[in-house]
Amino acid sequence: MSDTNHYSTATIYRRMLAQARPYWPHVALVLLLNLLAAPLKLALPLPVKIALDNVLDSKPLPAVLQIFSGPFGAPGSTGMLVFACVLLVVFTLLAYLNGLAIWMVSTYTREKLLLEFRSRLLMHLQELPLTYHDAKGTTDSTYRIQYDAPAIQWIVLDGIQPFLTSSVTIPAMLYVIAVIHWQLALVAIALVPALLGLVRIWGGRLRRQWTSTKELQSSAMFVVQESLGSLRLVKAFGTEDREQSRFAEQATAGMRGQMQVAVSQGTFDLATGTALGVGTAVALFIGMRHVQTGELTLGNFWLVWAYLAQLFGPLQMIGNRLSTLQGALASADRALAVLDEVPKVAEKPDARPLARAKGHFVLEKIAFGYRETEPFLRNVSLEIPAGSCVGIMGPTGAGKTTIAALLMRFYDPTSGRILLDSIDLRDYRLDDLRKQFSVVLQDPVLFSTTIAENIAYGRPDATMAEIEAAAEAANAHLFIRQAENGYDTLVGDRGMKLSGGERQRIALARAFLRDAPLLILDEPTSSVDLHTESLICEALERLTEPRTTLLVTHRPSLLRLCDAVWRVEAGTVSPLGAGAEMSVAWRETTRTAL
Repeated sequence: MSDTNHYSTATIYRRMLAQARPYWPHVALVLLLNLLAAPLKLALPLPVKIALDNVLDSKPLPAVLQIFSGPFGAPGSTGMLVFACVLLVVFTLLAYLNGLAIWMVSTYTREKLLLEFRSRLLMHLQELPLTYHDAKGTTDSTYRIQYDAPAIQWIVLDGIQPFLTSSVTIPAMLYVIAVIHWQLALVAIALVPALLGLVRIWGGRLRRQWTSTKELQSSAMFVVQESLGSLRLVKAFGTEDREQSRFAEQATAGMRGQMQVAVSQGTFDLATGTALGVGTAVALFIGMRHVQTGELTLGNFWLVWAYLAQLFGPLQMIGNRLSTLQGALASADRALAVLDEVPKVAEKPDARPLARAKGHFVLEKIAFGYRETEPFLRNVSLEIPAGSCVGIMGPTGAGKTTIAALLMRFYDPTSGRILLDSIDLRDYRLDDLRKQFSVVLQDPVLFSTTIAENIAYGRPDATMAEIEAAAEAANAHLFIRQAENGYDTLVGDRGMKLSGGERQRIALARAFLRDAPLLILDEPTSSVDLHTESLICEALERLTEPRTTLLVTHRPSLLRLCDAVWRVEAGTVSPLGAGAEMSVAWRETTRTAL
């Protein structure tokens, strides 16, 4: 697995902040609330100092506190102790109210950031060519949306905010400590560069380990998705143990990666803990010696000690969060790599709108290959007149489905051009072009929702009457009405609660309802019985009549629908004749053979 990183840490922070731009006011509010927490932290140890120095030792209060302590009595009195307790309650309440506000605003901001980032990743992945998804697989994309996208929350809020607030609180605490006792301030100052040096040394190593680990975890998730997606085949061949072993192998590799991260983080924690322990011990020794000599009061020592604890806390937190931060940077790196994938099928800035196509296609000397160095379609020229039905035949893998994909501009030809109504496909708006098509595939795609919603997938605003009319045209209305809940029947995962013929007729109903001028039929009857095929053929006659249709088929019985038939073989296309003539010839050949 690759453990390379695409972007520097500074680049990731810059781009994550740019992604978060609509929510900068929310981020700024969280930052402000965190900054308000700093003076509250400075004030929290103050009541204990008052109790030690101004109650037990009866020393006078600083002038600024005397303004508020007047009603409570003189130093050394019970009233002064009450004053210290009241201050403790007030400061604690303010600290908790501030924490509640931080939690509410940051939670809202985190969820909105994640929603927007995931939506952007999904939209971009949908715009990428099919070749990208063929190479990467859907599992990798799913992993990046589900598990890598949350990095934006950590980087923008959990990662940046503590560093920004610490940049204010740490200097403030160092200043207060220096005013009280400069030698203890030197101890604290000496620890800061030491800890930052440790962060720099371990940070790069942890990020490389996290990158490799996430790729391994994505691979393990791929095995799960592939095994469950092919469960019928797995059960049929009895290979459950083999699939479990495949998963265990990948998951174990991911576990080893996690252990490497844990060892690195543990070693770093040991180093930072040692540095902080030594610094704390030195501060304790110096402070107590000065209390013994009278150079430092017990109350001031307690105040300095509390500030040192609050100072070391952020430093230790930065160290403890190093692994999480590097994991977030690795995830952000992977997410940004997706966003920087350039769609090979791009829309021109001045693309033409297309309301409704007439449907006249011309393919001029087309060449195409999934690998540019290995084209398997060469010099393909073909014309599909508007309103006609053209059949495409040929052996498996010859490029029949690829021609259909080129018409819908899932890919662009390597050379040559495709014209629709005398205009190059690349000159149209991509969304307008795709809206011109209805598609019925060999393996119809249904979503795990109701039959009605599947039929209306291409026209979600369709009325129930329109949905039922489309189903009737597709010879699907009868079996739908007989289903448990009629049109509200749930079809299950990928429509597996329905038979293959029922799924195909729902796909036909979807095409009827969409009412697009261009129709792609890709082996629409290859996986159904003869009775269902006759129902589908009858529906196809109605569906193809007013539309420009490309029919990809191995079934000569469908050729009677075609005005012309072409054969794809060895990367070239050649005419075979009229569909009706070929259908008759096929029937005669079959009768003679019988």
